[in-house]
Amino acid sequence: MQMTGKTVLITGASRGIGAETARVFAAAGANVALLARSQEAIAELAGEIGSNAIAIPCNVARYTEMSSAVATTVSAFGGLDVLINNAGVIEPIAPLREVEPESWGQLIDVNLKGVFNGIRAALPVMKRAGGGSILTISSGAAHNPLEAWSAYCASKAAVAMLTRCLDLEEAEHGIRAIGLSPGTVATQMQREIKESGINPVSELDWEAHIPPEWVARALLWMCGSGADRYRGAEISLRDQDVRRAAGLA
Repeated sequence: MQMTGKTVLITGASRGIGAETARVFAAAGANVALLARSQEAIAELAGEIGSNAIAIPCNVARYTEMSSAVATTVSAFGGLDVLINNAGVIEPIAPLREVEPESWGQLIDVNLKGVFNGIRAALPVMKRAGGGSILTISSGAAHNPLEAWSAYCASKAAVAMLTRCLDLEEAEHGIRAIGLSPGTVATQMQREIKESGINPVSELDWEAHIPPEWVARALLWMCGSGADRYRGAEISLRDQDVRRAAGLA
């Protein structure tokens, strides 16, 4: 999949899946806008990638910041072809009877409102251009409850429905809305999960997790027509047929 001349905005680009996605898309020829709260990390990554990358400090939970980031991206590169909603957090990990309400709400602000804010900010730009792809990182937690993950599970379930709503409303305007459930990925989030010692996911060996580059390559493949049959739905990287189609077999 070649992305020469295309512009991609990636949230949560400072590390893990987001950083690898930036590298993979840039290698495919895309302009990449790197969004994260960690200004230093995304500035360093933009310097590594080169002139086709810009770093935009942004808290996705704040719509004004997300809208401004989209405007900055369009000003720098002339448009926006792909939005990758990747920003997400796992904490708080705690039973419902003990979890701090403020922390629970903060996760929803990032994982759910952050995705909505990205969609809402990008849609007008994409529709004026005749379409675009909005790809969102989902999770098996969207469909299966896990002990002490109520906020994370609830947020991912809601995000899966957002993708379906977006497809229902905007597919006819050329918007390709697809979710990606990658399974467990070898990132800092998995280290936090391991440290919690709660539920079966924390007991997995590190070798069981896929590398973030696989997720990035899957997202690149999802920008092409080969993923069109998943529009309005979710792709699972646990599916071997999907892995083969994305060149990950």
